[in-house]
Amino acid sequence: MKKVCLVSISIIMVLVSLSCSKGSTGITNNDNNNLDTTQSSSTIKYIDTLADNVPFIHPGLLHNQADFERIKTKVDEGASPWIDGWNILIVNSHCQSTYTPNPVDTLIRGGSSREQPKPDNYSRAFNDVAAAYQLAIRWKITGDNSYADAAINILNEWAKVCKAISGDSNHQLAAGIYGYEFANAAEIMRTYEGWNAADFEKFQAWMYKVWYPINKDFLVRHNGTCNSHYWANWDLCNIASEMAIGVLTDQRPIYNDAINYFQKGIGTGNIYNAINPVYGDSLAQWQESGRDQGHCTLDVALMGAICQMAWNQGDDFFGLDDNRFLKACEYVAKYNVAGLEVPYTPYTNCEGVSNPVISSASRGTVRPMWELVYNHYVKLKGLNAEWVTMAAKSVRPEGGGGDFGPNSGGYDQLGFGTLLYSR
Repeated sequence: MKKVCLVSISIIMVLVSLSCSKGSTGITNNDNNNLDTTQSSSTIKYIDTLADNVPFIHPGLLHNQADFERIKTKVDEGASPWIDGWNILIVNSHCQSTYTPNPVDTLIRGGSSREQPKPDNYSRAFNDVAAAYQLAIRWKITGDNSYADAAINILNEWAKVCKAISGDSNHQLAAGIYGYEFANAAEIMRTYEGWNAADFEKFQAWMYKVWYPINKDFLVRHNGTCNSHYWANWDLCNIASEMAIGVLTDQRPIYNDAINYFQKGIGTGNIYNAINPVYGDSLAQWQESGRDQGHCTLDVALMGAICQMAWNQGDDFFGLDDNRFLKACEYVAKYNVAGLEVPYTPYTNCEGVSNPVISSASRGTVRPMWELVYNHYVKLKGLNAEWVTMAAKSVRPEGGGGDFGPNSGGYDQLGFGTLLYSR
C-alpha cells in the first residue's frame, strides 16, 4: 500500500516520479547518508503504512549498518567530533566488558503503592539497558567480541529472569522508556553470530509478551481516563517501545499501529496534539510547555527517537508537516538553552487542568538529545536551526546513561549523539 501524501503545487513535479511509499525517502542498501527528503516532502500530513508482509531493514532502529560503518571509519581516523564522543563512551562504567547485570523477577516502577506494596527497583533496568546498549555500540565499532558477549549476557539474563512489570500507573512509563531501549540494544546485537538463535528468539518473545502488552493497553485505554489526561511523554515512550518491538520481532502490524497512532492517535502523543500550536515558520509549542521544562526536554528526546527509528525504516517523520518536530525543538532550545522568551498559548486538558503561562520549572534541563536533531536537520538536510545548533554545541560531546546523574532522568535517553549521529 502506498503512503498517502499531500503536496504543494510547487513540488509536485519533483515528486511525480516518486511513489509515496517508503522508497520515496531514497533509502538504498541501508544508506541514508545523502538524503534530503524534507525539502521535497514538506507538506506531507500523513505517512501511510506498508503491507504486513513487507520485511524490515535490519539493523534498523536508531542505527543502521551504514551508520556503524561511517562511525567506525571516523573513529579509526581519530576524526573530531566522533573521536570526542568515542572517548566519552569508553570511559563510562556501563561500557566495560566486566559489567554484571542485575535483573529482577518483577520490574517495579510505582512501588510502595496500593497496586504494588513492594518498593521500586527500576534503577536496575535503566542501568542494565544503558550498559547493554553501550556495549553493543562498542562492539560494533571495535569488533571486539568481549563487548558483544557482555551485552548478550545482559539481554539474556533479563529475558530469563524478568517475568513482569508492576507498580502504579508509573509502571507504564517503565514499559515505554526501558522497552524501547532494550529493543534498540537487541536490534544492534541481532547481527552478532555469537548470540545463539534460540536465545535471540527468547528475547524477542520476552519483549512481545512482557513489554508490548503494556504499551498497547496504555495507548488504547489510558487507564480509562479522557484523551488528554496524560502528558505527552506517557504516550511518546509507549509509541517508541511499540515501534521498536515491532521491528525487533519482525511484526509489521505492531510497527504500523505505532506509526498510525503517532499521526492519528487519540492521546497527546499524536504529533499534532503533542506539538500545537505552530507559530509561523520557526517555532511550535509542546503540550507540556506549561507543565515544566524537564518534561518538555524529555518529549524532544522521545520524539527524536521515534523519528530516527522510523527514518531507518523509510518513514520521514522528521519532515512531516513542514518539519513540525524541528519547530518544536527550536522552541525548547530557544527557551531552555538560549534563555530567551517564546510565544505561549494557554493550555487546558480534558479535565480542566490549566497551564495559563509557560513554566520556568526545570528551565535549562540538560539531556543528551540535541545531536540527533541537529545532525538530521542541519547536517543531513541542510536546514537552518539556530537554537538547536546552539543546544547541540552546549552539550558536545554528548554522553549517555551514567553521565547525567544517577536518577532515572539521566537514563531516559540512550545518548552518545556526538559519536552516533555526527555527519
